[in-house]
Amino acid sequence: MGLTEWAYTLSEAMLSEPLPRRWAHSLGVAKRARSLSPILGADAELLEAAAVLHDVGYSPAIATTGFHPLDGARFLRGQEGADERVVRLVAHHSCALLEAEERGLRQELEGEFELERPDLVDALLYCDMTTTPDGTHTTPTERLDEIVQRYGPDTIVGRFIQRAAPEIHAASKRVGDRMADASVGGQPM
Repeated sequence: MGLTEWAYTLSEAMLSEPLPRRWAHSLGVAKRARSLSPILGADAELLEAAAVLHDVGYSPAIATTGFHPLDGARFLRGQEGADERVVRLVAHHSCALLEAEERGLRQELEGEFELERPDLVDALLYCDMTTTPDGTHTTPTERLDEIVQRYGPDTIVGRFIQRAAPEIHAASKRVGDRMADASVGGQPM
């Protein structure tokens, strides 16, 4: 079984029944990842696998800290023996260090999981922040507004996402610029 096939099978098993909307979101994020193949080169499969698995830590079967990037990465590394690069992308997806700080878990996250290459971190962030909770395409601005509205501005997630907004917009612009360059003859990352 290839990396992406394994990732889809595992993510579906962990999310589809207990959290069907989270599963739909994960499928949408993976679809966005496939759309970035012109700039990913040999890392296209890796990013798609991380994209479909990025929210696996929400699964009630493995949620222990309540912080899904950390729970998901620990599960993938410990229980599944997943590719270390996939694990690192899941651990650090979508400015996870900022949310970890809000939760008092930054040292744990940083200590256990190294950052993956910045261009891949940007790409996964872009995919997540341009996909609605139902798996359809959106803009980073609309996605940020939706998250703040859903959780509330004064919650842990609301505070974190507002702090992360400048980086989310910057990463989205970097990915968009790379895609634009690729469409006029640029090379993959």
